[in-house]
Formats: sequence, structure tokens, C-alpha cells
Amino acid sequence: MTLVATGLGRDYPTPHGPLTVLHDVDLRLTAGETVAIIGPSGSGKSTLLNIAAGIDEPTAGTCVVDGRDVQAMRAGERDAWRTRTIGYIFQFYNLIPTLTAAENVELPLLLLPLSTRERREHVAAALELVGLSDRMHHTPAQLSGGQQQR
Repeated sequence: MTLVATGLGRDYPTPHGPLTVLHDVDLRLTAGETVAIIGPSGSGKSTLLNIAAGIDEPTAGTCVVDGRDVQAMRAGERDAWRTRTIGYIFQFYNLIPTLTAAENVELPLLLLPLSTRERREHVAAALELVGLSDRMHHTPAQLSGGQQQR
């Protein structure tokens, strides 16, 4: 996978005028590269990742992943692309507290053309992969912080 950001900018409106979080960012990442995005709180790290994943839109510049301009995609196309292509570990776990671990894992799979049986097979495999098969019927409150993140 390659990611190329060119002249990337992101401003947010505030009552006192626009707040610039990203300004003229150029970045090129290629498959197999290990990169750390570091900076103080509010410096735009999450914003950059959200733009790359198509969750947020830049106010300037482009972000191209594997030759596809993320922002040029229609919203539904971008959502489907993100579901198939992007692996994203959120800063906050975004788990629904009333759902079990298995149900939280299954939820985004509802966007894919999978049967119930196929979804459940994917869920079981994913939970096995991260060592949570024995906790699949537990809610987030019944899991440790590390288990929630997995």
C-alpha cells in the first residue's frame, strides 16, 4: 500500500476564525515502511490519519492511497473502500457498551455482502487471532483495557 499526501491542509471553523490543524503537509509512505507520527496534543496527528482513511476531508491538498484519491470518491464508495482496505486502530475504542465483544466485531461486517454464517466465521477467526475467543460473549465493561483495544 502506498500513501501520498500532497499540500494537505485542514482548517476547522471557530468563532474566532479558522483554526489550522494541518498546513501544506507532504508525505509519502510505502508498503513495509514503519512510521511514527508524533507531536503534541492538537498538532494534527489524528486529523492526518482520519483524512488518509476518508473519515475527514482536507480543506487543501490531496491524499492518494494506492493510486486512488480518497476525497474524490463518493461517500458510499469511500465507506466501502475503507471497510475493505483500511485497518484502523482508533484512539478511543468506539465499542458499543451494550454489545458483546463478538457483536462489536461483527458490527462493521454488516456493511459487507456476507451471510450471517460468514460474518460469524470472520468474528470467531478475528477473536481467536487476538486471543479473545473465551471473552466473545462479554461486554466492554467486562473486558480489561487491553482486551478492549484488541
